[in-house]
Amino acid sequence: MKNRKKQLLLLAVVVAVLFLASGCSSPVDPETNEVIQITSETTFSYMLENENWFNAFFVFPLAKLINFLTPYVGVALSVSIVTLLVHCITLVFTIKSTVMTQKMQVIQPEMNRITKKYEGKTDERSQMAQAQEMQRLYKEHGINPFSAILSSFIQLPIIMAIYMSVQRAESVVEGTLWGLSLKQTPLSGILNGEWLYLVIFVFMALCQIGSMMLPQFLANHRAKKEAEQHHRKYVKTKQPGSNMMIYMMIFILVISINWPAAMTIYWAVSSLVTICKTLFVQLVYINKKK
Repeated sequence: MKNRKKQLLLLAVVVAVLFLASGCSSPVDPETNEVIQITSETTFSYMLENENWFNAFFVFPLAKLINFLTPYVGVALSVSIVTLLVHCITLVFTIKSTVMTQKMQVIQPEMNRITKKYEGKTDERSQMAQAQEMQRLYKEHGINPFSAILSSFIQLPIIMAIYMSVQRAESVVEGTLWGLSLKQTPLSGILNGEWLYLVIFVFMALCQIGSMMLPQFLANHRAKKEAEQHHRKYVKTKQPGSNMMIYMMIFILVISINWPAAMTIYWAVSSLVTICKTLFVQLVYINKKK
């Protein structure tokens, strides 16, 4: 029951963050009721005087970079380049905690075994013994659980900044992809019979599902391989939070079909970069022979 409550609490936090990301924090023109664009005429001093330090120092330069790149490489590729750049920067500063996050996935079967061993035992001695076994497991694999949590919190403001910069960059708001307006939502485009919107949305959905499921898939694959090496029977264990992950995916897909198509492109690119980042950490750090 405690795990269930934790999952619901975490889901509530994710939902709140996604609502915040969907535009609530971006300034809106009271006359047009549209998000104020960052154009070639927008200056840093204007942002600092009329908005806030976060928009001035983080959103403004990213939106400017997107506007600068678009005439040369196109709007979709400019968003891709900036998203990739931001993810690379965050990886440099959070590599240790990112490795910890994926190591936690790897040892999940062992953690489940310990939890099952002490299931139903609520006395203090059993609880202490369970905690000690968990600590030994963390020490054996060089894991600091707090580092895994830290990664998400450090990256969140930066990811929010790139999200908002895509939302506000003039070249994105006024741009088109394959003749499709990036202002229009995938849902309205599909209802109007413009099926390319459906293609973009399905592609984004597949990328998002892949980015969320890949760590669990890699962890199960490694556990199976280790079981074969030690001549043990491999038993697939259900990862905690699997149901929450499904709820998150459904929620993201529901709200993203009503986002402007520009946001769909950003979300797809961000998911692809996350997949590449997961594979990089897995190959370079997790699978590295000691």
